Amino acid sequence: MFVDDPKEAPRDDLSALAALDEPTRRRLYDLVARSAGPVGRDEAAETLGLARQTAAFHLDRLAGEGLLDIVYERRSGRTGPGAGRPAKLYRRSGREVGVSVPARQYELAGQLLAEAVEESDSTGEPVRAVLNRKAAELGERLGAEAARSVVDLLERYGFEPRREGDTVVLGNCPFHLLARRHVDTVCGMNLHLLRGALAASGDTAYRACLAPAPGRCCVVLEPAS
Repeated sequence: MFVDDPKEAPRDDLSALAALDEPTRRRLYDLVARSAGPVGRDEAAETLGLARQTAAFHLDRLAGEGLLDIVYERRSGRTGPGAGRPAKLYRRSGREVGVSVPARQYELAGQLLAEAVEESDSTGEPVRAVLNRKAAELGERLGAEAARSVVDLLERYGFEPRREGDTVVLGNCPFHLLARRHVDTVCGMNLHLLRGALAASGDTAYRACLAPAPGRCCVVLEPAS
């Protein structure tokens, strides 16, 4: 998944969903999600008829996957000396989890398109021009962290790069359905995204070019020479 902060690595959504496949963890997650306030270990164990140690183990696993947040509160309402230690409580996190195979980035496309429409509405600049500029800016932020190898970055974000001779072909389009229905808009956005990533990464071996073909991304990386 793409991230707003390129320094923050994408989290493993598949691992998070796998954690919910365990029945006890799923029941605990649902309990916390439905609760009006944070839930403690004792409360969770009593509600679901679990041993406290079992509840604590699974709650911490859910927190470790980023599905729950941990907070500390004194449930007695007292403060100061003698009030006791704050209890460890759990609440549903703000993390959204979704998995698609092959990888898709429709949320990113929606974010870029919404920003382009809003800026175009306020400045009068054509929407497509704003979209391409926004895509290039995002690519630059990502490329700045690519350690001079944009191919590794593309692998990380699900483009499935593979070498065919001197060319790097991208076996997966993260915007597949949108690109099928809105070819010029989405492929142009993708092209500027990858050009921005190349420019900021310092990877001078390749240039991003449009080369649409069935079954892969519309952009390829050709030798810069």
